[in-house]
Amino acid sequence: MEVLRTNVDTRSETYRQNRDGFLEQIKFLNEQLALVREGGGAKYVKRHVERGKLMARERIELLLDRDSPFLEIAPLCAWGTEFALGGSVISGIGVVSGVECVITANEPTIKGGSINPFGALKTGRTMEICAQNRMPIINLTESGGADLPFQSTIFVPGGRGFRELTRRSRERIPTICLVFGSSTAGGAYVPGMSDYVVMVKNGAKVFLGGPPLVKMAIHEDVDEETLGGADMHSRVSGVSDYLAQDERDAIRLGREIVAQLNWRKLGWSKRIAVEEPLYDPDEMLGIASIDVRKPFDVKEILARIVDGSRFHEFKPTYGTTLVTGYAHIHGYPVGILANNGILFSESSEKGAQFIQLCNSTNTPIIFFQNITGFMVGSRYEQGGIIKDGAKLINAVSNSTVPHLTMMIGASYGAGNYGMAGRAYDPRFIFSWPNHRIAVMGPEQLAGVLSIVRRQAAERAGQPFDEQEDAMIRQMVQGQIEKESYAFFATARVWDDGIIDPRDTRTVLGITLSAVHNGVIEGTSGYGVFRM
Repeated sequence: MEVLRTNVDTRSETYRQNRDGFLEQIKFLNEQLALVREGGGAKYVKRHVERGKLMARERIELLLDRDSPFLEIAPLCAWGTEFALGGSVISGIGVVSGVECVITANEPTIKGGSINPFGALKTGRTMEICAQNRMPIINLTESGGADLPFQSTIFVPGGRGFRELTRRSRERIPTICLVFGSSTAGGAYVPGMSDYVVMVKNGAKVFLGGPPLVKMAIHEDVDEETLGGADMHSRVSGVSDYLAQDERDAIRLGREIVAQLNWRKLGWSKRIAVEEPLYDPDEMLGIASIDVRKPFDVKEILARIVDGSRFHEFKPTYGTTLVTGYAHIHGYPVGILANNGILFSESSEKGAQFIQLCNSTNTPIIFFQNITGFMVGSRYEQGGIIKDGAKLINAVSNSTVPHLTMMIGASYGAGNYGMAGRAYDPRFIFSWPNHRIAVMGPEQLAGVLSIVRRQAAERAGQPFDEQEDAMIRQMVQGQIEKESYAFFATARVWDDGIIDPRDTRTVLGITLSAVHNGVIEGTSGYGVFRM
């Protein structure tokens, strides 16, 4: 493979401005992530620890193999909303007893680990990751069930979560539940529907209805231990498979369960020796545009991510606004589609063909999104941009090899669809902090609405208020700026997290390893391509 060359001037003013902007955004990102790690705050953390309990993140750390990474999923879920940052749930991918697992942990310092609407959304995404990538799931449970004031928005997705647990079991994807504390009402179904259940003695409390509800419903006076204690469930009801003496013992048992699963990956790729990129990944902060309206050469980004900075470009002189080609990342062979400008007919057709080729060779695809959309105008409409764009979307929609998406700039309109946005089910999708996502750019959207209002006034024979229009345009533009912000998107789990650009190669390495738990197999069947 050819080694990508670099022409970056690290002394230029543009480089400096981009770098300064990214460092400021990364600082803010790290501040928000630090807030997530604080749980429910000092008061509730102190109360939790005084009860002799481990924090949720301590439980995860003890569960993971020593010195292995933990790739957190949607850590800023619920950002900017009335709900707790992180959605009261911690989710991610880590290695336990040599097996890559999806791990979730209730955050008991936030309303006793109760699930809110954003937590339910995040839990649903977690189950998708298990299913799509054939990965065992370990639930570290301590939850009061649904956050009752919000039951109307939790009830349906919560029920779906229980269904998905049983489906993973049917698919022979192991489900493991370690119960550390109260697991009430809906929370009781998590251990009830798991393949393996460990309960902590004198800690776990699992019941459909607690003592107050039992008193109200059937007038029975009963204490928590008799009703749903770990000892009772381990000796009488059979809901628990293992009785742990304490939390650390529960984690030990969890690791032993994973160790005896006889788990093996089904995916195969012809891996090669891993090579670090030739160029410093830190330089990506000065190369990528902090202002998504300004273009940058995506090949300079690829040169700092792929193994040995080697890239075999496919159709390098045709449809040049979409870069396509083959590379390796952490030794895994991948196909790459990366935006280098707006999508024209040629680049759309090229992308569709390349996706077909990757499917024919069972090669995972990575999409690097920085796209304002498909080209518009009479010349391009007459040239068939709709049918050519549809070919790309058709190929993306029907491709069956794993897709990984990195949002490294703008993501507007149907360009988001053609480059495997969230609606097209990439196995994983992460964003850089400069990322912006919307139907179209804020200025364009506000301008379009202004034109529509002006035309409506002309048709009605009414005067057009320029001052009012300017005020409305400013208001609409501000609204779209807010709603296209990377943190607004990640709060709603439109991606799996915002990452420091310098961590891109590591994140891709972890996710590539994860997708190989399942079979890597392309398709030969697509919908009708309008020729």
